[in-house]
Amino acid sequence: MRALHRQRCQLPWRAAPAGGAGGRMLKTLAFTLALAAAAPALATPAQAAPNPPLALVDVPKAAGPAVTLFNGRDLKDWDAWLGYADPALTYKRPPVAPIGAGPRSAEIFKAVVEDGRPALYVNGQIWGSLVHKGDFRDYHLRLQYKWGKGRWAPREAQAPNNGLLYHSHGAPGAVWGTWSQAVEFEIMTGSIGMVVPVGEAISAAATAVDDSTLIAPKLRFSPAGRAVTTKGGTADWNIEAYSDAEKPAGEWNTLDLYVLGDRAVHVVNGVPVMEVRDLKADGAPLTHGAIQLQSEGAETFFRDITLEPITSLPRVVAQP
Repeated sequence: MRALHRQRCQLPWRAAPAGGAGGRMLKTLAFTLALAAAAPALATPAQAAPNPPLALVDVPKAAGPAVTLFNGRDLKDWDAWLGYADPALTYKRPPVAPIGAGPRSAEIFKAVVEDGRPALYVNGQIWGSLVHKGDFRDYHLRLQYKWGKGRWAPREAQAPNNGLLYHSHGAPGAVWGTWSQAVEFEIMTGSIGMVVPVGEAISAAATAVDDSTLIAPKLRFSPAGRAVTTKGGTADWNIEAYSDAEKPAGEWNTLDLYVLGDRAVHVVNGVPVMEVRDLKADGAPLTHGAIQLQSEGAETFFRDITLEPITSLPRVVAQP
C-alpha cells in the first residue's frame, strides 16, 4: 500500500503527528458480527435498554477561534483513499491491492451543492476514507449529515452506514486496506453515536449495561453501568449508543463530538449518547489525530464541518 504524507494545519493548538500502530486492523459490521457470533454468552443477565433521558451540562465555551474543515469549494484540505474495487473483498484479505490514492477518488468524494448550500458528497459505492490533513487535540467538532438515496452492494439491503472517525493516525488503508486506524463515532441508522475501535491496536473504556436486544457483545452505554472495555478485532468490538436520536431519512442531523485528551463525548441532535475514556493505541494513551470520514455503501452528504478548541468536557447526566 502506498503511504500518504499529510500536511498538518498551522494552528496554535495543534498536536505533533501521531505515532503509527502496526498490526492488522478491524472495523466493520460484517466481520465483527462473525466475531460476536462466536463469542461465549455473557455471564451477567441482560437488561432492558436504559431509560431516563440524558442531558449535557457544563458545555465548554470555545478556547480559541473555530476552524472550518470543509471550505465548500473543493477537497484540497483532505486526502482520499479507496479500498478494493469490489467492496465484498474487504474482509477476505484478497491477493489484489486496494485502489489507494488517485484520481478515481473524485468519483466517490466531491464538493457539491445540496439543498442550496455547499456539501461534501460521499458516494459510498467504493469503500474508502477521506482524511483531513490537520492533526487535532482537545476540541469540539460539529457537523451535519443526511443520507442520500444511493445504496450499494454488499450493503444495499442493510442500514445506511458511514462514520466520523477521530484520533486517526498511521498509514492510510491500514485497516482492511480501506481505513486508517482511529476511534469511530458511528454513523449508521439505529446506532448513531456507537463507539467502535477501528483497528486491532485501538481500545476504549466506558460504562455499559447488558442489553439482550442487541447483537453481541450486547453492550449499551449507560452512565449507571459497569466499567467495560471495547477493543478492535475482539468479540467486544463495540459499545452501542445510549439511545437513537437520529431524525427521519432525508433530514439533516447534527453531530457534536467533544474530545479532551483520551476522553470523548458523542452527541446526536443535542442528545448525549456516548461517553468514552482511556482511548488507547497499542496500550498507550491516544490523545490526538486526524478527522476521517468513511465511504461504506451509502450515499451521504456532510456540511458545516467546524472545529474549535476546548479546555474541558461537558458532563453527561441523567434527567430526573
